[in-house]
Amino acid sequence: MAFLVLPAGLLVLALLAAPMAILFRISLNRFSPTELMVQALTTDNYLQAFQDPYYQNVLMTTLGMALLCTVLALILGFPAAYSLARMESRWKSVVTILTLFPLVVGNVVRSAGWFALIGNDGAINAALRGLGLISEPFQMMYTPGAVIAGIVAVVLPYMILTLSAVIEGIPRQTEEAAANLGARPLVTFRRVVLPLAMPGVAAGSVLVFILCMNAYATPVLLGGPQFKMMAPAVYDQFVRGNNWPFGAALAFLLLAVTMILTTIGSVLLGRRYAR
Repeated sequence: MAFLVLPAGLLVLALLAAPMAILFRISLNRFSPTELMVQALTTDNYLQAFQDPYYQNVLMTTLGMALLCTVLALILGFPAAYSLARMESRWKSVVTILTLFPLVVGNVVRSAGWFALIGNDGAINAALRGLGLISEPFQMMYTPGAVIAGIVAVVLPYMILTLSAVIEGIPRQTEEAAANLGARPLVTFRRVVLPLAMPGVAAGSVLVFILCMNAYATPVLLGGPQFKMMAPAVYDQFVRGNNWPFGAALAFLLLAVTMILTTIGSVLLGRRYAR
C-alpha cells in the first residue's frame, strides 16, 4: 500500500513542499533597494508585517470578508444543496451540471460580467434610470458589497456540491419519522437534518473559507485600488515593490492564519458533530 501512496506523495512534495520551503527561506532575507535581496537569517519581515498598522488592517479586512462570505455561502447554499440532494427528477443531472457550470468560467470573466451588471453604465443602473428612480448612477462597483457578492458567487458552487453529497447520505426515513412524531419542518431541520449534515457543513465551510482568504482577482477587479486584501497585498510586494522577502513573509502570515483558523473551526465543528 505504501507504494501506491508514494507517487502522490512525491508529487505533493515536488509541487508544494519544496516551493514553500524556498519561499520560507526567502522570507528570512533582507530587502535592499539596490541589491533587491540580501542573504540573511532574520525575522524582521515578520515583525514588520505584525507591527505595521496598514497590514494589520489588511489582515483584519481579509478575515472579516472571509468569515462573512463563508457564512453567506452556507446560508444560501444549504437550501439549494438540500433541494438538489432530495431531487428525484430526471433533470437532476442537468441541475448538477448547471451548478458546476460557473466553475468553468474564470474569475476575470465573471468580474467582467459584474461590470456589465452593476457598473455605472451597467444593466441595473440603466434599468433604474429608465424607470426614473435615479438621475445619477448608483455606485455599486468598487465597494465592499461588490466584493462580497463576487466572492460568494465564486465559492457558492463548492458549498452546494459539498453539502449536497452529505445530505444525499441522510436517509429520508429520519425526516419522515420526525414528522410522524409531530416535529414541524424547522424543528426537523434543526434537530435532525442539520446535525447529520454537520460533516458537510464543516468540510464546505473550511473549503470556502480557504478560498475566500486567498481571493485575488475578485477583490482587485471589484474592490478597486483602495480595497486591499492579503492576496493582492502579497502580489504588490512581489511584482510592484520587488520586495520578495517581505512578500514571502506576508504569504506565510496568510498561510499561518488560514491554517490556524481552519484547524480551530474544524475541531469546534467536529466536537459539535460528536455531541
